[in-house]
Amino acid sequence: MARQEAKLAYVRADARLSAVLAQGHPWVYGDAIAQAPPGLPTGAWVRVQCGKHQYYGLWDAESPIAVRIFSRKQRPNQAWVQARVREAWTLRSPLRQPQAHTSAYRWIYGAADGLPGVIVDLYGAEANDQQWAVVRLYSASVQHLQSWLTSALTSTTALTGIIARSHTPGEYTLWHGTAPAQPIIIRENDLRFEVDIIQGQKTGFFLDQRQNRQTIGQTSQGLRVLNLFSYTGGFSLYAARGGARQVVSVDSARPAMAAARRNFQLNGIDPAQHDFIVGDCFAVLADFYQAGRRFDLIIVDPPSFARSKAQLDAALHAYHRINTLAMQCLAPDGLLASSSCSSQLGPEAFKGMLAVAATAAGRRLRILHEAGHALDHPVLPSFPEGRYLKFVLARTLAVF
Repeated sequence: MARQEAKLAYVRADARLSAVLAQGHPWVYGDAIAQAPPGLPTGAWVRVQCGKHQYYGLWDAESPIAVRIFSRKQRPNQAWVQARVREAWTLRSPLRQPQAHTSAYRWIYGAADGLPGVIVDLYGAEANDQQWAVVRLYSASVQHLQSWLTSALTSTTALTGIIARSHTPGEYTLWHGTAPAQPIIIRENDLRFEVDIIQGQKTGFFLDQRQNRQTIGQTSQGLRVLNLFSYTGGFSLYAARGGARQVVSVDSARPAMAAARRNFQLNGIDPAQHDFIVGDCFAVLADFYQAGRRFDLIIVDPPSFARSKAQLDAALHAYHRINTLAMQCLAPDGLLASSSCSSQLGPEAFKGMLAVAATAAGRRLRILHEAGHALDHPVLPSFPEGRYLKFVLARTLAVF
């Protein structure tokens, strides 16, 4: 091991990072690198010295995050990566039990599973034993793990294929096996969903909201429900199954609305009894408000408005505006289910924004339920950036 370590490039990080790295934070930004060899290539394993401690990580010359830390004890090898993949597999075992009624979940969630920059979602087709692992890589450096990851994934469970999605919809690399010729049907909490793991957003479906969708299903009995940024109708379908009087789904993507209708049909729910609107959610809400149309429950689940700290102010304005409009369209004592998937916006700042939006809408807000990630999206206490999802269910009340 000593001989192997001697070959590693040596990198020294600012000693002021010593405490956070010792606690397990996996990132070292480029501006915190005090010393590094010139011309170090992306994907090189490096030994990072910070204060009295050393770490092993992958160097990225193309990213603001210069090093992603993988281990405190050794340079990772194929066996090390396989151990992390199998640990992640074991952690998700409750989701594979028959009573879970679920065939799709996040298998590897980056740093929380010891593999920073690596996301793997597992999609099992309902009709047969086929299943696909869909990979998204968030650093050019971790592309060098492809062969190790492929071996670890395929040796852990039988896979029909491994699809590495790019950040452009429809672009992918086939790491193993075959890709599905058409969208597959998955099961989630005993509901069926059509998922396009090639063309769909992210890896095809927003698996992180699984438990929050179930909360909506348990809340919707007899209510008029509006689902904004509905994509393929996840929250909408749970609300309809939960006994909602009517569900209105709004999304700007026409193909997503068509898929939402098909998802209703897949579950024996007549889409003709509900509304599917293709349009800008801000504009649709403004029109509903002017027309006096009101709802008992409004779900606000927008895409990330802030992908960097520089975008946070604009994002807060957008979150404030959409939630204010939503509360103005709620019936007296109506329910707001609001969510944010931006890691730049912390839970307390998110709730603070909701409080300000409630004031602008002339309402008081009482939080009934607050949630984040489920079992398949574990969070490291030392890595708050990993807790990106916020979900709040609140009742809006008149001001007194």
